[in-house]
Amino acid sequence: MSHDLFLAARDAMAKCHAPYSKFPVGAAIRTQDGRIYAGANIEVASFPEGWCAETTALGHYVMGGGGTITEIAVVAEKMARITPCGGCRQRLAEFAGPDAKLYLCDETGIVDTWTMAEILPLGFQGDTLK
Repeated sequence: MSHDLFLAARDAMAKCHAPYSKFPVGAAIRTQDGRIYAGANIEVASFPEGWCAETTALGHYVMGGGGTITEIAVVAEKMARITPCGGCRQRLAEFAGPDAKLYLCDETGIVDTWTMAEILPLGFQGDTLK
């Protein structure tokens, strides 16, 4: 079942807008009820004002009603086994629980699996801001 999440991330990557870095990235998020939200990186001339594929996918997730995130897949055209950047790790951790699976992919599919707790063990917690 996880392969379809990779395919969603790969398909999203094909829609990226990366005219400056020429580094396409795609991400896909699955919720507990099976919905998939995908996104690609989008660059603008005013660095660093673009946004990452994970951020785009989270935007679609929020606008689609959210839910419990169970799985996340990330793929890059020029780098196998890419991981989310630090900012995206924090963003994902705020919406996904520590047990949500993060799939790192190459051009053929999933090559490594982490949990959000493993990829961001000491992330900021939103409840500390209340």
